[in-house]
Amino acid sequence: MTATGLQEPAAAGAVPAPRARAALGLLRLVWLHGISRRVPAALALLLAVGALLWCALHWRWNMAGGAAAHQVIPLTVEFGAAGVAAVSTYGPFGEAERATGRWLPYLRLGAAVLVTAAAFGFLAAGATGGQLPGGTGALLRNLAGMTGLGLLSAAALGGAFGWTGPMAYLLVTEIALTGHPTTPWVWAGRPTGDLGAALCAAAVFAAGTAAITAFGARDSRARAEE
Repeated sequence: MTATGLQEPAAAGAVPAPRARAALGLLRLVWLHGISRRVPAALALLLAVGALLWCALHWRWNMAGGAAAHQVIPLTVEFGAAGVAAVSTYGPFGEAERATGRWLPYLRLGAAVLVTAAAFGFLAAGATGGQLPGGTGALLRNLAGMTGLGLLSAAALGGAFGWTGPMAYLLVTEIALTGHPTTPWVWAGRPTGDLGAALCAAAVFAAGTAAITAFGARDSRARAEE
């Protein structure tokens, strides 16, 4: 009797079991993190916000009254999308969440980027309903900047209050639009090709994503300190 043939080499291209288990474990971790942040609900809300923008542009809601009034509804819709992206950083588990170890910052970053990208995609689709002031370039700039403010608010105040930064910015912008804003920090009131405004919005978004990646929403940190 011989043992020849009892052990055959793995088929070409077959994934070793430990590696497959690790990949499945990582996918499960990503899924659980997304569920804990209510990412599916956030995506559904963003779809509704995109549909709202389409309706507003298609039926020209409150489009009379000059350039400032022409921008108010699109800016309000963009604020809503940024607020949803910021609030989706809320983390309910606190100290227990640290069990994810070194993956936690990457999960935070991935969730924030995914929701922001989805917000832009849904709003860009909604912009096909009519003429969006500034086009998709202004949409991307405004959404990125307001989302960055929302992420900074979430890191400082908690995910449930992530909407406060975009709300404050919306109010400031609406006041500035009654005149002729010159500062690039009021980027939503600047022309689409304004490089300074684009850089300011990009800087705020980068700061927001860095803060939420490194520290998470204040909700988790507050629970971890209790």
